[in-house]
Amino acid sequence: MRVLIVESTPDLAYLWGRHLERHGMIVDVAHEAEPAVRLISQVTYDVIVLDLILAEGSALAVADYAQYRRPDAALIFVTDTTFFSDGSIFSLIPNARAFVQSRTAPEDLAAMVEHYGSAA
Repeated sequence: MRVLIVESTPDLAYLWGRHLERHGMIVDVAHEAEPAVRLISQVTYDVIVLDLILAEGSALAVADYAQYRRPDAALIFVTDTTFFSDGSIFSLIPNARAFVQSRTAPEDLAAMVEHYGSAA
């Protein structure tokens, strides 16, 4: 399974990535929107783990591009804010599958990636 993590905090991206790799997944990481879009245009991903608030660029633009370029990729949004806590992200982004807090345990995130990635 191929996974893209789009997360501005390198330590968090590394933690998630290492955990997913231990589960046998191939993981790429982008810390900003522009490199994420570039990767999505070149690689077919089963799952994209996307922080809703990026330091550089728009996560919604990344999600929109993923929907256009890789409509079968499942998007798992993570955030440390209450933005979109009403679930409206699911009506805005058709391939959104989950919306979780950044502090979600890596094991739980891996289980979601496995679940939604195998369905893709």
